[in-house]
Amino acid sequence: MTEPEQTSKNSNEVIDAFKKIVGAKFVLTSSRKTTPFSKGYRFGGGPVFAVVRPATLVEMWKTLQVCVDNDLIVICQASNTGLTGGSGPSPDQRYDRPVVIISTHRISQVFLINDAREAISLAGTPLTHLTDVLAQAHRETHSVIGSTSIGASVIGGISNNSGGSQIRKGPAFTREAIYARVNEHGKVELVNHLGIALGDDPEAALDRLQHGNWKTDDVTAPPADSHETEYAKHLRDIVPSPARYNANPDYLYEASGSAGKLMVFAVRTRTFPLEVNPTMFYIGVNDPHELEEIRRMFLESDMELPISGEYMGRLAFDMAEKYGKDTFIFLNFLSPKVQTFMFTFKTWVNGIFAKLPGFGPTFADTVSQAFFSIFPNQLPKRMMQYRNRFEHHLLLTVSAGQKEQSEQMLKDFFAKPEHGGDFFICSPEEAKSANLNRFGAASAATRFAELKRRHIAGLIPIDVALRRDDWDWLEVLPKEIEGQLVAKAYYGHFFCHVMHQDYVAKQGVDAKKLHDQIQQLLEERGAKLPAEHNYGRLYHLPPEMEQHFKELDPTNTFNAGLGGTSTSKDWA
Repeated sequence: MTEPEQTSKNSNEVIDAFKKIVGAKFVLTSSRKTTPFSKGYRFGGGPVFAVVRPATLVEMWKTLQVCVDNDLIVICQASNTGLTGGSGPSPDQRYDRPVVIISTHRISQVFLINDAREAISLAGTPLTHLTDVLAQAHRETHSVIGSTSIGASVIGGISNNSGGSQIRKGPAFTREAIYARVNEHGKVELVNHLGIALGDDPEAALDRLQHGNWKTDDVTAPPADSHETEYAKHLRDIVPSPARYNANPDYLYEASGSAGKLMVFAVRTRTFPLEVNPTMFYIGVNDPHELEEIRRMFLESDMELPISGEYMGRLAFDMAEKYGKDTFIFLNFLSPKVQTFMFTFKTWVNGIFAKLPGFGPTFADTVSQAFFSIFPNQLPKRMMQYRNRFEHHLLLTVSAGQKEQSEQMLKDFFAKPEHGGDFFICSPEEAKSANLNRFGAASAATRFAELKRRHIAGLIPIDVALRRDDWDWLEVLPKEIEGQLVAKAYYGHFFCHVMHQDYVAKQGVDAKKLHDQIQQLLEERGAKLPAEHNYGRLYHLPPEMEQHFKELDPTNTFNAGLGGTSTSKDWA
C-alpha cells in the first residue's frame, strides 16, 4: 500500500472547513504541533493530516461530518495515553487515507443528576475533574485512576473497559451514553441512550446537553445506591475463568468497550458514597501462595469486600522507587492540572530534541532522571524495611468499619506457623506513599526502557487477566524466555487477578516474537489478554472482538490505531 497523499486537491478545502468550525487556532497541521497528539506514552507518532480541537459537542459533530464527507480516518482522542497503540497512528504503518485526530480535551464538563447519585461526563472530562466535583457532594467515582496515565479521561476508561483498582465496582462500564456512529451506508447518525430526553435534532440535542438544558422529568431514575456493583458478587466466584477482560461480552455495550470505534459525546455513570477514613494494611510475604490465601480468605468471608488490593513485586518496587521518583513527587505535591501540563510538556520537549543531532527522543526523561536522583528516598521507613524483608507486597485497603475485623483476620492468618509474612497498619501518609509508589510502577518501567534503549531490544508490556481460581498466579518463565530478558516487573490489581507484567528484552532479541511467546504461555493457562488496556497493536485481535468492532463501525471510519486497520479507499 502506498502512502496516502497528504496534500491532495481538496486538502485546503478540508482544512478551511475545520477552521470555520473550530477556529484557525485549533486546527493543527505542522509536525511540531501535532506530535504531542499523535505520539503517546509508549506508542504512536505516525503522520496525521490534522489535529482538530473542538470546544463544543456541536463542533465535534460538525468536524466528524467533514471527515466522513471527505473519507478521512478519524481518531477520537481524549487523553493521549498511547499505552498499547490505540490513541494515535503508527509510524510503521502506511494508511490508505489521511488520519485526523479529533481531540476533546477542551470539552471537560460534569453534570450531577438524581441527587448526585449519577454523573454526566462530557467528551474530554478527566477522571480527576469528575473526582473533584463528586468530592464536593461527598460522593466518589465509578473508577479510581490507577496504572494508566495522568489525565486519563472518563470516556477513555469506558471505551476501553479500564478496570482501575476498585474491587467492588469492576471495569468502567455504562449502558447510558450519547454517541455518533457511521452506519453501513456511510451516514453519520446520533444515538441518544443517555436516559435524558434531548429531542431529535442532533445539533440541538448536543447543544442542550452541553448547556444542561433539560428538566428533572426528562431524566430516568437512578439505580439503587450502594458501595458496589454486581461485579463484587461476580468476583467472589472462585471459578476457572478471569473476572474481567476486554473481550468479556458482559462488559461490551455500545460506548462501553467501543475502543474509539464510536464518537462518544457523553456518558452517564453511577456514583458511590464517599469512603471516609479508610485503612490500608501493608502486607509482605515471601511465598506468593500466602497472598492467594489472603485473597481467598477475604473473597470468601461474609464481610463486605475490601476497597482495593494492589500487588507489587520487589523488582517493581525497586524500579518505581528509582525510575519513578519524579512521578512520585509530581503526584504528591502538584495539582492534577499542573501534573497534566508537566507530562504534556515532557512529551513536547522529547519531540523537539528528538529532531536534533546528538540528543534522541528521551532528552527530557534523561534530564528529569538525573535531576530527581539527587532527591533523597521519598518512601516511608517501614515500607523500605518491608522491601528488604519481603519479595511480595500487597496494599490492602478497607472501609473504616472493616478495620477491626480485617486486622483480626490478618493477625490470625500470620499467627499460623506455616505463614512467614507480616503486616502493619499504614498511617495516612504511609498509605498515600504506598499508592503513589504502586501507581508509579508503569511509568518507571517505561522510563527504564527509554534510558536503556541503546542497549535493549525494547519494553514488552503485558496486561493479563488470570483465572480467578489460579493458585500459581505468579508467573514462572521457561529458561529459554527468561534468558532473553534484562529485567521484569510484576504489579497489578491482585484481588481481580489482573496483572501488569513488564519485560525488558535483551539487545538482539525479537521483541515482537517474544511478546507472542509470553502471550501464548499465558493463554495456555486460561488467561485472557488484554485485561484493561485494549488491543491497540500489542495483542492478537480475536474474531469475536473483530466482529464487535465491525458492528460498531461498519465503514471503518474510526481509530486507525486499533490494530492498525483501515479499509481500502482512495483519498481524492
